[in-house]
Amino acid sequence: MRGVIFDGKRPQVVDDLEVRAPAPGEVLVAIAAAGLCHSDLSVIDGTIPYPVPVVLGHEGAGVVEAVGPGVTHVMCGDHVALSTLAGCGVCADCDRGRPTMCRQAIGRPGRPFSRKGQRLFHFASNSAFAERTVVKAVQAIKLPDDVPLIPASLIGCGVLTGVGAVLNRAKVGQGESVLVIGAGGIGLNVLQGARIAGASTVVAVDANPAKGATARLFGATHFIDASAVPDTAAAVREILPTGADHAFECVGDTRLIRTAVDLLDRHGQAVLLGVPPAGAEASFLVSSMYLDKSILGCRYGSSRPQRDIALYAQLYREGRLMLDELVTRVYPVEDFERAADDVHNRTVARGVLSFDR
Repeated sequence: MRGVIFDGKRPQVVDDLEVRAPAPGEVLVAIAAAGLCHSDLSVIDGTIPYPVPVVLGHEGAGVVEAVGPGVTHVMCGDHVALSTLAGCGVCADCDRGRPTMCRQAIGRPGRPFSRKGQRLFHFASNSAFAERTVVKAVQAIKLPDDVPLIPASLIGCGVLTGVGAVLNRAKVGQGESVLVIGAGGIGLNVLQGARIAGASTVVAVDANPAKGATARLFGATHFIDASAVPDTAAAVREILPTGADHAFECVGDTRLIRTAVDLLDRHGQAVLLGVPPAGAEASFLVSSMYLDKSILGCRYGSSRPQRDIALYAQLYREGRLMLDELVTRVYPVEDFERAADDVHNRTVARGVLSFDR
């Protein structure tokens, strides 16, 4: 079968992957579509250290082909979106409704794939850049049949992370102000999360002026072209004189993390979503934090995928959550290199790899 692998030197599309049958508590999914996220490219460029060889991809949707013993919540033929959380379901964090903190779901990659006699790692317990993948049952969330699989493929990472950061982590309230730094795939989902939450003033900042119209479509009330103003912070202050209630950094730049913190209002909170290099350090004025300000990390939108993916699918059906508009371009999996170039060049909100299902 086809898939995208990374051997530590370069990514390549292959057609001779194999995947094992599902074990007890696992599901075999035929992938229909998979979103290309910066996290996949961060494995390739070394920003995210990961064991190799690995089958990439972590944002996908498809059709259940087989289930292992003990799996009852999905069956063959069901449409599912995949999450990356291979949680245990029984630890204290899972029991508290915090599966993103489950230690069984972090840093324990399996190796269900093989190629030419060599075993290959899962990426993010998911590996959606393959025609078929095996995941834990808890990672396969059933979708209504009327939710198309191409846009649904984006729910499992970009939507969970961006919308979840707003609703679950920051808990943005009606009438509050929001600053979003970076209007890429995650930033757009933060914007629509702010819109869904009822935020009043929503300021998007990006260095690409072409993103202005899309940012407004998703929920921005104001857009600042960072490439055209000498002082981005001053431009934000013109709109939010006392600062923002919530600032989301969606780029992964330590300078922009500082900007997000500096632009908080009293009792404001900065939420960090971008992924800088593993050893990066950011600084801020400690004295600025004593007005009840907070800096919040956020893993995977602080999501509970079994609950949240079902919710977001329903919001999509109601016309309240945008998915189709996130899909800038669909590529056959063989065009992975072109799709990756488009992500690097920031010409797409989200590119989707298709397996023609």
